[in-house]
Amino acid sequence: MNPIKLKRMGVIMSPQAGNELEVEGVLNPAAVRGPDGALYLFPRLVGKNNYSRIGIARVIFNELGDPVDVERLSVALEPEADYEKRPDGGGGCEDPRVTFMESLKIYVMTYTAFSASGPRIAIAHSKDLIHWERLGLATFEPYEHIQFNQIDNKDACVFPEPIVSPHGHPSFAMLHRPLFPGTSPEEICKRPYDHEIRQHHECIWISYCHVTKENQASGHLPKFASNQPLAIPQASWESIKIGAGTPPILTKHGWLILYHGVKDVGITNHGKHQLSYSAGIMLLDKDQPHTILYRSPEPVLSPDLPEEQVGTIANVVFPTGIDRRDDLGMPNRFDVYYGMADDRIGVARLDLPEEMP
Repeated sequence: MNPIKLKRMGVIMSPQAGNELEVEGVLNPAAVRGPDGALYLFPRLVGKNNYSRIGIARVIFNELGDPVDVERLSVALEPEADYEKRPDGGGGCEDPRVTFMESLKIYVMTYTAFSASGPRIAIAHSKDLIHWERLGLATFEPYEHIQFNQIDNKDACVFPEPIVSPHGHPSFAMLHRPLFPGTSPEEICKRPYDHEIRQHHECIWISYCHVTKENQASGHLPKFASNQPLAIPQASWESIKIGAGTPPILTKHGWLILYHGVKDVGITNHGKHQLSYSAGIMLLDKDQPHTILYRSPEPVLSPDLPEEQVGTIANVVFPTGIDRRDDLGMPNRFDVYYGMADDRIGVARLDLPEEMP
């Protein structure tokens, strides 16, 4: 039995009637506290033909301190760079995660840039959360024979402070989910026990880029190196694939992340595999984050509500934003913001126990 569960607090953001930017959904937001102490969401806004922008919204709390609504403010990013646009006029700035880096005094956004080449990890930064400067696509050193820069990649998030890499260098560390050929959900469903696919399964990787005075001053990051798998699917609820969700946040137990896991729940009437996205938690060692200290044996959140089961993509809970409630004097309480069926945004509460099971 898994003693840790998230408590749902409700839907906090749905597509706004008459808003062309959201006609196909609002989903998968980043969440971060601003310089003014307010909490800001950066949702993916999906317009016609899956044209995606990243919006900015301020979270509204009730008298008890619970998040209950949002105030839409503006758009943070929309497809402008070549790596965000497609020849047919489409494009995508999608699924952001935002982290405040104390040592640099800046906010760093990782997001999925979707062009004709497919999804890639892009990086931007800001000092005020309103004005964002693109740093371009993340680049990687090869891992064995794998050229990371030539394959699809998604679901990236960065640690809020430098981490010592396996080679002993202070580094910026990033979690991400490369999509290697042969590891798509459809291919895994057809060949679930294929050893060659499992070697490079669609899973969570950790990569590092070394911190130097030069790249700190320029605001540009060198290539990510020391690439290694962090976690591959294990439990039945995540048997198809797993991916990083919320940015790492340091707790007394170690680095906390919520991640998504996907399983196959059967064949639909149209002959396609029906997938189900659930959420789990992972705790990583404070000094060696490539070491996993705890991992959910069962989901902490599954698609059980109608809003999570019916939408653009059925049966999806997809955590991307997290807010530690230091403002309430509760450092073990976290509000988790997540996509619901790729259509709207929900929030659920995690109270981390004093002792982990």
